[in-house]
Amino acid sequence: MSSFFDSNILVYAFSTDVRRQRALTTIAGGGIISTQVLNEFTTVLRKKQRQDWTVIEAAVQSIRFRFPDIAPLTADTHAAALALARDDGFAFYDALIVAAAIEAGCDILYSEDMQHGRRVGGLTIVNPFIGSTP
Repeated sequence: MSSFFDSNILVYAFSTDVRRQRALTTIAGGGIISTQVLNEFTTVLRKKQRQDWTVIEAAVQSIRFRFPDIAPLTADTHAAALALARDDGFAFYDALIVAAAIEAGCDILYSEDMQHGRRVGGLTIVNPFIGSTP
């Protein structure tokens, strides 16, 4: 079983949010992320959490250590995402995450923002926080 992680899981892992521990447990088994996930993570830490660049760089380095295989975004990923957005109703940036997970051969996509239990091909979307927050 191979797992892919949306940026929100990583953001919670590097936060003081009540979902932090569940996020850390979820990513402990390893898996795959994409360049988009790394970019979104960086943006959230900078714009929403207002972290200093040194903190962000350390967090990104830690993520790159945990996830050494970072899936690139290619023209083929983009084309697959367009089809997923058109045919399956995903928002485009979510479709990019789904397309990257499928291209990477993953069985599970961990995300808080997409429909828990939804299957796309051989990929199942799982919200690891269901039942874990007040």
